[in-house]
Amino acid sequence: QVQLVESGGGLVQPGGPLRHSCAASGSIFNRFTMNWYRQAPGKERELVASVTNGGSTNYVYSVKGRFTISRDNAKNTAYLQMNSLKPEDTAVYYCRARAWPYDYWGQGTQVTVSS
Repeated sequence: QVQLVESGGGLVQPGGPLRHSCAASGSIFNRFTMNWYRQAPGKERELVASVTNGGSTNYVYSVKGRFTISRDNAKNTAYLQMNSLKPEDTAVYYCRARAWPYDYWGQGTQVTVSS
């Protein structure tokens, strides 16, 4: 069983930065594609960014150029660096680790962008 522990959420002013971390237990982290999702109140959960075990990244259009996903396999940790934050980025952010047949979710962290 793998556990994902997230950290780094909080309150930030518009235009500010924030960095999420997602630390995984176990020894198979380097097999996972790591993903960040978010869910705003009243909206469906959406995929924000992903990074494969080979390092390829993908982003939803609304965060391209502002968010950067990365991973450190030596630390079993994935990161989501969020810059130029906007009020519409306010949501609960979740990390997800996938590698068939495994599929694990973090507990979620709240990000609020407000002045």
